[in-house]
Amino acid sequence: MYWRLLARLFDHEEQATLESASLAVVEDIGLPATLLDPQASVDSVVQRHPGLAAEFDGLMVQEAETEAEAEAEAEAEAEEGEGEGVEEGEGAADDARDRAAEVRRAALVSKVLLNVFHSPPGTVTAGQLSRWQSDAGWLERALGCGPGELRRGRAGGAGVSPTGTGGGGRTPDLGRLIPEIGPELGSIEAGLVKRMRLREVLADPQLAGQLTPSMSLIEQLLRDKDNLSGVALANAKALIRRFVDEVAEVLRTQVEKSTVGALDRSVPPKRVFRNLDLDRTIWKNLTNWSPEEERLYVDRLFYRHTARKTTPQRLIVVVDQSGSMVDSMVNCTILASIFAGLPKVDVHLIAYDTQALDLTPWVHDPFETLLRTNLGGGTDGTVAMALAQPKIAEPRNTVVVWISDFYEWQTEPLFESMAAIHRSGAKFIPVGSVTSSGRASVNPWFRERFKDQGTPVLSGHIRKLVHELKTFLT
Repeated sequence: MYWRLLARLFDHEEQATLESASLAVVEDIGLPATLLDPQASVDSVVQRHPGLAAEFDGLMVQEAETEAEAEAEAEAEAEEGEGEGVEEGEGAADDARDRAAEVRRAALVSKVLLNVFHSPPGTVTAGQLSRWQSDAGWLERALGCGPGELRRGRAGGAGVSPTGTGGGGRTPDLGRLIPEIGPELGSIEAGLVKRMRLREVLADPQLAGQLTPSMSLIEQLLRDKDNLSGVALANAKALIRRFVDEVAEVLRTQVEKSTVGALDRSVPPKRVFRNLDLDRTIWKNLTNWSPEEERLYVDRLFYRHTARKTTPQRLIVVVDQSGSMVDSMVNCTILASIFAGLPKVDVHLIAYDTQALDLTPWVHDPFETLLRTNLGGGTDGTVAMALAQPKIAEPRNTVVVWISDFYEWQTEPLFESMAAIHRSGAKFIPVGSVTSSGRASVNPWFRERFKDQGTPVLSGHIRKLVHELKTFLT
């Protein structure tokens, strides 16, 4: 595992033998294969395998402690059996080592170190910077330090002790290690920010005007918006608004085609000329035709029904705004604003990661809504559920659209809440993605349970969601 780490750090070419051997080792000790994916962040691995979070915390402290304890035990055993020879003492020390645990720690340590110290080449996107900062935070946690302490250069006496924060009096001496890592992390982060050329482009109105809005660009702008100011911020907002308007025009056409309600024949048609059904009027009055005069006498006019069956509906859209759901966040924010503009449709919008935000007051303006989002972070749907449930006043008249990949921290409690919404009579629509490409990754645990419940997960193009909502709104 460590040879693979060194090969990856110092040579960008993949070493096939080391990769295949490492994959076999990882699978043999029961760790996920995504641990070896250099593109997968530690957050992503932990989100899909929550049990690993505790293992990453204090990981390097734990490793050093274990080695120190093993050495202490070996010395004690060697003193007890001085007359039995050096070879026997060395054998006892070797027997005291937990090889399986060492290999498991090596795999986890390699993941953290590789993600932090193998920075992406070339121009850096805001998403890559955000991912690196998250991985650096996991390295700090692995060393027993607080969030950001190493990168702020406060380790070693001003914010964290030379022995870390693990406590217990048996933590290893990190006094030599932490002062070296801290400046290195700060240097790497500064280099990544410097390579983010997008900020320079945004600061030049002429260059910014040449940018073509796209989903990937909008993702970068939304991630980096808090670091922009002045001309750069104004140009970023202009690009976001252009993209929102373009997508909204396409989605609005789809929604208008799908939300025409059924004719309400219980309402008498308005007797105005534009509603006159000329063909039916002639047909019904043919008995009044006078052959002698060659004239049709009309004693009854028929009009077309134009009134549509519409009842007040409540649409609650809950969107996962974690890093993997950016495309969905943008599309669904725009879609929610379009539905909010329809007559007699009451739309509520909630975005969440580990915290939930009620964006309903801005739902009519997707631009303002997106500026209030905070992309990235973990995923805890229970906080969003706490906001969504009180909004269900009339279950039979409510639909809840939940957009997420459903890799959640609290799986069972969240699913029970969703099942309760379904049992109440409200329409519950789980959506795995509403991307332009149609690709999606959905937690198999949730997928199977939604299928058994009779509410299968929708995945694919946003048109699928529009079509599904048609039956609710008509």
